[in-house]
Amino acid sequence: MNQTIDLMMNHVSVRKFTDEPIPAQTLDAIIDAGRAASSWKAFWSYSIVVVESAETKQALFDLVPQPAITGCSAFLLFVGDLTLAAQAAEMHDAEFQPKGVESLLISSVDGALAAQNTLLAAESLGYGGVVIGLVRYESAKISELLGLPKYTYPLFGIALGKPARTFAVKPRLPFDVQVHRERYRTLDKQAGETVLREHDAAQSEYFGGRTAEDWSERLVAQWGVPEVPSSTEHLKASGLL
Repeated sequence: MNQTIDLMMNHVSVRKFTDEPIPAQTLDAIIDAGRAASSWKAFWSYSIVVVESAETKQALFDLVPQPAITGCSAFLLFVGDLTLAAQAAEMHDAEFQPKGVESLLISSVDGALAAQNTLLAAESLGYGGVVIGLVRYESAKISELLGLPKYTYPLFGIALGKPARTFAVKPRLPFDVQVHRERYRTLDKQAGETVLREHDAAQSEYFGGRTAEDWSERLVAQWGVPEVPSSTEHLKASGLL
């Protein structure tokens, strides 16, 4: 329909990069475009830690062994951040009460909106990237490595660089499964299983044998077992739960 929508519709995750660096001014412009995203009450309750040195990227890789971390030009860690809110409470002699799901949702959504803007801005300039959520599994150690203070928590990272390899656009769920008109439509068991099996087949065709696990099996692997406790433990230690 237009260049922006074409860019969005052709989004793919990029995990392998060339050695070409992202110039400093370009990277700053990409991040600034990310920061232009919407924010709950204009609180901007997130921060971004930019990692470009080989040493720090290697230290991150040692914690989260994703090759894109060491192969990228820049790794951006998006951080839920209520430190300014804490300082505002102190400045106004008010009680600071950051604990709870609502605070986590505010910071997480703000960070996610900024991250998607950032990735789209990078793609518009010929770069690519991949979102790495596994950083949450090592949130305490990553916080120590990068000096994150109390009232912060790692949300996810984005590895950015010049694509060395890309794949075709991955099939999405059918439009009518995710988009509801006026009221939510709950699928009955038969309809739900049909959607799952059809999307299993679509994903299997896309991967062409590169994975033996069905898409629906990956859902079960994520939500069919107790959650990984590291995020909850670190959120409690950071004063946010």
